[in-house]
This record gives sequence, structure tokens and C-alpha cells, in this order.
Amino acid sequence: MHKFFETIFSEVKESFLMAINAIRVNKLRSILTLLGIAVGVFSIIAVMTAMGVLVNSVESGMTMLGSHTFQVQRFPAFQMGDGSRVKYRNRKKITLQHGMAVKQHASLAEAVGLEAWEYGKVVKSVKGVSTNPNVQLAGEDIEGFVTNNWSISEGRLYTEDELASGRNIAVIGQDVVTKLFPKSDPLGESIRIDGQLYSVIGVIEKKGQLLGGSQDNFIVIPLNTFFRVYGKERDLHIMVQAKNPEVYEDCIEQVRGILRAARQVPPGGEDDFHIFSNESLIQQFNDVTYYVRLGIMLISMIALIAAGVGIMNIMLVSVTERTREIGIRKAVGARKSNILTQFILEAIILSEVGGVIGVLLGVLGGNIAALLMSVPPIIPYDWAIIGLVVCSLVGLVFGVYPAWKAANLDPIDALRYE
Repeated sequence: MHKFFETIFSEVKESFLMAINAIRVNKLRSILTLLGIAVGVFSIIAVMTAMGVLVNSVESGMTMLGSHTFQVQRFPAFQMGDGSRVKYRNRKKITLQHGMAVKQHASLAEAVGLEAWEYGKVVKSVKGVSTNPNVQLAGEDIEGFVTNNWSISEGRLYTEDELASGRNIAVIGQDVVTKLFPKSDPLGESIRIDGQLYSVIGVIEKKGQLLGGSQDNFIVIPLNTFFRVYGKERDLHIMVQAKNPEVYEDCIEQVRGILRAARQVPPGGEDDFHIFSNESLIQQFNDVTYYVRLGIMLISMIALIAAGVGIMNIMLVSVTERTREIGIRKAVGARKSNILTQFILEAIILSEVGGVIGVLLGVLGGNIAALLMSVPPIIPYDWAIIGLVVCSLVGLVFGVYPAWKAANLDPIDALRYE
């Protein structure tokens, strides 16, 4: 038995070396063949690497909510272009009254934060330095800092008395600090937004990037101050932190019931608000990008099949060109299995070399997204393995017919071939 396996190994090794030599001798033909495979694999790996980077960015960045915390708002976090925005726009706003109902009746909640937002603000320092018109302005109550997972890195948070009295004070994000106070301490400085002057009392700890955008380009003022300046009839967000992970799901259902009663949703009717958490955001993101990934995978598979047809054509040409060589090998004792193995291995090696090149270029190309988003690069080992396995299958499937044709050549006719 040992002798049998030794013979098989020796024959396969010989066929492998001959296949390598044939590829080396016909460099241009081999390069053109593996290029088609490399392009197909590159497109798959690049997209999957980029999507992996994107998901990592979402997972690392979507810590906008604290631990076992969820948010309630009128609109879903991700919206598809299916006309559903009209339905959401027609919903009643989530008002201060609704938020206070949750604060009063959510017995499973550790903290309930309320917030309102204004976007595209220009912030000016008293020295005349201005930001771009892209700063976000939030009105928050104190529990909003807990539920948003915001920490104060410098200075302090406003007090309950300052919140209740609607003081013109602000806690600012790191991007605003960098823009307005690059070389000075922002604490105690004054800033102007929409004609209102605010005193800076604190700086929020840096959060980093999310989907290529900054999470630090914002300013927070007391919620009552926000109501006084921009009006009380605002569409609020309600953020709820459960007392512990064990009661998290029950807390969601409790808050849902409180809001349905406060908003007079009829029994059996659909919720007219949306609840999401860090986990649901990631799941929604994956759902939104699923068909994008599927479509690109299908296109890439078509490219691989086209490359496989190219391998078959080139291998058939190779069989014709090497007819005399095959005849000589058969004349000196090579069996059909030896010829078959050589040509199949040649096709698989071409596919694998192209696959390795495609994987390397795909990982490199996909991780460009990581550099742009300032998140750690990734190597999608699972997709790299899948890509190489697919390449082997392509080489095997499309190399079988040329190999079979070569193995079945009549040695006498082959030796006569010119």
C-alpha cells in the first residue's frame, strides 16, 4: 500500500513540475489567462473587504448610545428610497409631553434622556473665527449625556438649576475646539450661534469617525435653552437606558406601551414611532447593504466564469500546439492519467496564481476605505479562502475538457502532427 501511494505521489509531482514548466515557458499566454481570474477575484475581495471595513466602522462608531440603551424617534435610522418617508413625515412629532410620560412611568429605566437637534450651524468665537456651516446643535437634558454615552474631558456639565433656568451655556465637541480654539483653553470663552452668545463650560470627549464623518462636530446646550431659542414644538428623541441587560427587552416593551398610550395609537395599530439600539442599527445597515453585496458578487462570478472560458480556450490552443510533445510522452510510456493530471494541474495553477494576485490586490484596494475612514484595516480570511476555492473549481471545471482531449490523443497521429 505504501508503495502504491509513493508511486501516485511521484506521478503527481512529476505532472505538477511539468505544468509549472509549461506555464513558465509560455509567459505571455499564462499572464493573459491569470489576469482574467485576478480581475474576477479582485472585484469580490475588494468589495467584501470594503464592506467589512464599513461594518467595522459602523460597529466601532455606533456607540452613540450607552450600554443596554435604546432610542425612540419619529423616523427610522436608515430609510430606503421607497416613498415611505412620506408616511413617516405624516406621523405626529414626539413631543416633550411624550418624553415626560416615559420619564414618569418607565419603571425599568435607569435613565431617560431627551434631546432635540438643529443642523448646519455656523459657530463663531468672539475673536471672529468661524466654523463651516456644518456644526450640529443639540438641546439635551442631563440624562441625555448618560444615554448618549458622552463623557466630559474638560470642564463640567451644566447643573439641574442651569438646565431649568435655560442658561446660555454650552458643552462643545472636539472638532469645534480644534476650529475655534486651536491654541487656547476653550473653557470660559464665549461663542455665538444664530445671534445667541453662549459661555463654554465643558468639552466632550472625542468620539471619532462614523461612516467617514466626524462624531465630534457638535455643540450641546441645555434643553430648556434650546426650547427658548428655537421653540418648544420640536420633534424630540427619547433615549432610554434600562436598569440592567436582563430587563432590557422588557424595558423596550414597557416604553413602547407608554408611548402607544400617550400617542393614542389604536389597539392592533402599527407603532407611529421607531425604536433602535446599537445592535439594531448594525443589523439595519447590513440589511441595507445586503443587495449591494449580492449584486457585486453576481457580477464578479460572471467575470470568473468568463475567465474560466478563457482558460479553456487557451488550454485548447495549448493542447493543439503541444500535440507532438504529447505524442512523444505517450510513446515513451506516459499514461492517459499522467497527461490528464498535467493539464488539469496546469489549469488549476493558473487559476490559483490569478486568485492569489486578485486576493492581494482586493485586500489592498478594499482597505483604502479603512484609511479614508481612519479605522483599522481588515483581512477577510473567509472570503480569501472562498475566492481561492472558487479559483480551484474554475480551473478544474474549465480545465477538464482540454485535459481529456490531450489525454485521448492517438500517439501515432500526434507524432505525425507538424
